Amino acid sequence: MTKLRDQNTALLLIDLQKGFSEEAHWGGNRNNRDAEEKALQLLETWRSLELPIFHIIHSSQDPNSLLHKSHPGFEMIDALKPKNDEPLIIKDVNSAFIGTDLKERLDAQNINKLVIVGLTTNHCISTTTRMAGNLGFDVLLISDATATFDRKGLNGQTYSSEMIHETALASLHKEFAEVIDSSAVLEMV
Repeated sequence: MTKLRDQNTALLLIDLQKGFSEEAHWGGNRNNRDAEEKALQLLETWRSLELPIFHIIHSSQDPNSLLHKSHPGFEMIDALKPKNDEPLIIKDVNSAFIGTDLKERLDAQNINKLVIVGLTTNHCISTTTRMAGNLGFDVLLISDATATFDRKGLNGQTYSSEMIHETALASLHKEFAEVIDSSAVLEMV
């Protein structure tokens, strides 16, 4: 099997921002509490192999949002901030491909394989993964390096973060991406 390092595989780190630490704001009961640690392991591996890395953050247009540029929550988690010449792409919608030059950057570097990590599974991770698949990228979505929060349904019922996470991953697997965990992807690098 061809190693990921030989396929010019890019790591996309999405919305790893301080604002998500305020759990109650997002629905509470976050799953995968070590997702950032798993993302950091992948980031360190990509850095050591000098593989392409793209940091992507959300800039909410709502001035009351924890992810608005005027709020401290807009900032990236310190351990996961870009180093050296690693690009930082700022988006203002769920998809990292809309309103940004991400696709052009990937195309310019002849990248067609992506590894996606970040927050939240059912929002920006799902939307970006779907678009990446539709754009023809070969995507590995890392199940334990993504996370989400509880959600209220239309009838007021609470759906657990783990259920939301698992159903989002199930909707993406084998259609838009291959869903694997961080240990499996590290073996593939």
